[in-house]
Amino acid sequence: MGRLALRVASLAAALGAWQLLAGLKVDLWLRFSQFPTVTDVARAFADRLSGPDYWTDLTDSLTRILTGFLLAAVLGVATGVLVARSRLAEDLLGPVLEVIRPIPAIALVPVAILLFPSNEQGIVFITCTAAFFPVLVSTRHAVRALTPVWEEAVLTMGGGRWRILGSVVLPGALPGIFGGLSVGIGVSWICVISAEMISGQYGVGYRTWQDYTVVNYAGVFVGMVTIGLLGWITSTAVELLGRRLTRWLPRTSYLPAGRPRPARVAVTSVPTKTETAPSTEEARDEHLV
Repeated sequence: MGRLALRVASLAAALGAWQLLAGLKVDLWLRFSQFPTVTDVARAFADRLSGPDYWTDLTDSLTRILTGFLLAAVLGVATGVLVARSRLAEDLLGPVLEVIRPIPAIALVPVAILLFPSNEQGIVFITCTAAFFPVLVSTRHAVRALTPVWEEAVLTMGGGRWRILGSVVLPGALPGIFGGLSVGIGVSWICVISAEMISGQYGVGYRTWQDYTVVNYAGVFVGMVTIGLLGWITSTAVELLGRRLTRWLPRTSYLPAGRPRPARVAVTSVPTKTETAPSTEEARDEHLV
């Protein structure tokens, strides 16, 4: 409750400073004279919520982001595992991917306009490309970081290639994969909003740009707040899903001062002098195998 109160107080202080600077029209080095106040944005937000255009834009943006992100998740994980596990795939796909990866996804807008028959498909393509490379890179590094002991254990027990993939590679790489997914969903929102501003017909980004062209600054801030809320909700959903699927990972709790609290270990018996306790790493490997 103390941490929750601190977070609410921090948000309230930021909104209060915004209201004060914009209400007094402070112009020092930063110019707040043309900024809408918090109350102006709240009134504009209430007006948007009562109209149909806001919900249409929201639906279009969410459809684009979810479609592109899901495609990027499937393709990124599959390509990352393939490149990490196969030298042939790394030789064939690695150079092409490394050349394309530094190109910003938003710079592919002209390519999407030329390549796809509709703007809708082009925006989904840009969103997918933006999330694909973070997922690919994180998956590749996570798979390569797996200890070979787990794979050798499955081979010893008669498991084949698909058994190793399903029992060792994918579960062991899940923390890294979800790290890439968390980064990818944020980058996807940046690119989908930019693509909507350039070539969209509906969507939060398109409406925000239209408000800017007609000098409706309160509407611009409504779009910004909407983008922030949507990004926070989707990122939280990805993080919660990752925690759900990696329940077997050890969790570290923290003291209020920020120092890690040692995990509690249930002691069932006191070992004798002749007994030797296994090391932490060996116990972890045995449990995961």
